[in-house]
Amino acid sequence: MAKQLIFQTDQKDHPCDIARLDRKKLYGWKDVVAFDANGKECIRVDIDETGSFIIPKGGKALGAIDMNGRWVEKSDLIAVDLDGAPAELSPSSFDVPIVLEKTVDSETFLDHVIDAVYIIDPAEDIKESLIKTIQSTEGIFTFPFNYRPDYDPKTAFLIEAKKTIYMLVGTASTFEFIGLEQMADLNVADEDDEDFSIEDDLDFSMM
Repeated sequence: MAKQLIFQTDQKDHPCDIARLDRKKLYGWKDVVAFDANGKECIRVDIDETGSFIIPKGGKALGAIDMNGRWVEKSDLIAVDLDGAPAELSPSSFDVPIVLEKTVDSETFLDHVIDAVYIIDPAEDIKESLIKTIQSTEGIFTFPFNYRPDYDPKTAFLIEAKKTIYMLVGTASTFEFIGLEQMADLNVADEDDEDFSIEDDLDFSMM
């Protein structure tokens, strides 16, 4: 049985199944496959900088090297934050109840880049209760989300539409809005350019 997310409201648990809403499921997909002259399927590989070693697909994820090119065991790696202090590992959201208490406005929600959408499917006897809670709450429920234990949780939002509950997962956008305090008047000509003629800068003997 697949793991469930447990949403908690007013100390009441709402266990829910989730299913990722994949573009492939909506629109289908195509695979491009290459074959050699003998009709055998070609497999993409990587070659190291020296050209001496062929690294099969997925081989780069098997190991790590330091700045000097020496092999490092993954058990020796330590995650740190921006200040260099050991990072805190957050548990998977499937392992602990998700308390629905924090909300944000729509503008904050739109400031996030969404990279995954899930359909939340609670049991029939609690579905209506969870939908009413989402509908009656001012703002959008938000909470940290980890599909598996991770050091950098993403941000999730619960949204209801036409009796279906969606969980949108993403990260805050780092782009900043840049604008002018005063709009320029494009109809005002520069006094220094009144007597300017394009012919003054062209040497027709060059043509």
